[in-house]
Amino acid sequence: MKKSELIMVVRKIVREEVAMAIKEVVNEIKNPTNTVSKKVKRKPVKNKQYTKNSILNEVINETAKSEEWKTMGGETYTSDKMNDVLTNSYSKLMSDNSNGNLAVEMGVNPKTAPDFLTKDYRAVMKKIDDKKGKV
Repeated sequence: MKKSELIMVVRKIVREEVAMAIKEVVNEIKNPTNTVSKKVKRKPVKNKQYTKNSILNEVINETAKSEEWKTMGGETYTSDKMNDVLTNSYSKLMSDNSNGNLAVEMGVNPKTAPDFLTKDYRAVMKKIDDKKGKV
């Protein structure tokens, strides 16, 4: 696969994700939920040095201070809920309606799509599972 093809695929996926996020934000603005946010006193967070890049450090520290990321969608997300997040976000890609053709699921023309999007990997994954004893 060429680098330009990979870049185009990544751009398409990012656009789709951004479009979904924008739709959610617009829906939330149009129809706000009536949840009452709890005001919790937070102890001040000192700025930490995560990286040598000052801009990146500033963004990371700002995120750590806001703590909004801890309660996405009104509940606390932990690694235990990763399956829910992936299922909600990527269920279309994970569905079996494409007969193993990821290009079809992504809305890409299979004739012009890179090989990794058109190859059916189910047989390979089944052999891996069989080898690990997960049948």
